[in-house]
Amino acid sequence: MNLFLQFVFIFYMGCSIGWLLELFYRRIKHGKWINPGFLIGPYLPIYGFGLTTLTFIFLLFKDSNLNPIIIIILMGLVMTIIEFIGGIIGNINNVKLWDYSNEWGNYKGIICPKFSLIWTIISGLYYYFIAVYVMNALVWFSKNLTFSYTLGLFTGFIVIDFFYSGKLYLVIRKYAKNNDITVKYEQFKMHIKDIQNKRKEKYSFLNPFKQTKSLIDYLVDYKNKGR
Repeated sequence: MNLFLQFVFIFYMGCSIGWLLELFYRRIKHGKWINPGFLIGPYLPIYGFGLTTLTFIFLLFKDSNLNPIIIIILMGLVMTIIEFIGGIIGNINNVKLWDYSNEWGNYKGIICPKFSLIWTIISGLYYYFIAVYVMNALVWFSKNLTFSYTLGLFTGFIVIDFFYSGKLYLVIRKYAKNNDITVKYEQFKMHIKDIQNKRKEKYSFLNPFKQTKSLIDYLVDYKNKGR
């Protein structure tokens, strides 16, 4: 089977499962349903890259004599690097997709020892418990290649979503820079939801930035409340 399709399939699984994990994490943390991430669709590419990388490392070393602990530490390190790259790309010019500034030992609010440890624990869980299911999923995919059409649609949606969400991001970034404020994506989404709830207006879960007021109006309100 085409190696590229295999990794696209793993990327698809990571994006979808990661989105669900973050969705419930935010529900527990904030007590609200907040669509996680930069994109509006139900997928988080950073988790797709993460699962793809974990699988690649697992396949690369699974038949070697290397101590599993070393492999797991390597996985945790690479996951931290992926988070760092994602943070460098997303957390620029007064806009933050996530913020670890209050965490001990953080670097620019992008990475910190606490979450590096969490990634390493997740890597251990992947190595000992999850990898077998990923391998089984690949076997299933090899017998159901028609699922490739779904992967094609998924890829198309992500590309379109990226350009659409990118335009919104640029508007937010420009406003934040011009007004010397920091806009935290997650906090801003909750701000919009609170306004909608107070007005008893319909709130769009997937696209919280497209509401009854313009995006700039919400940003002005966000700034005035000193978020």
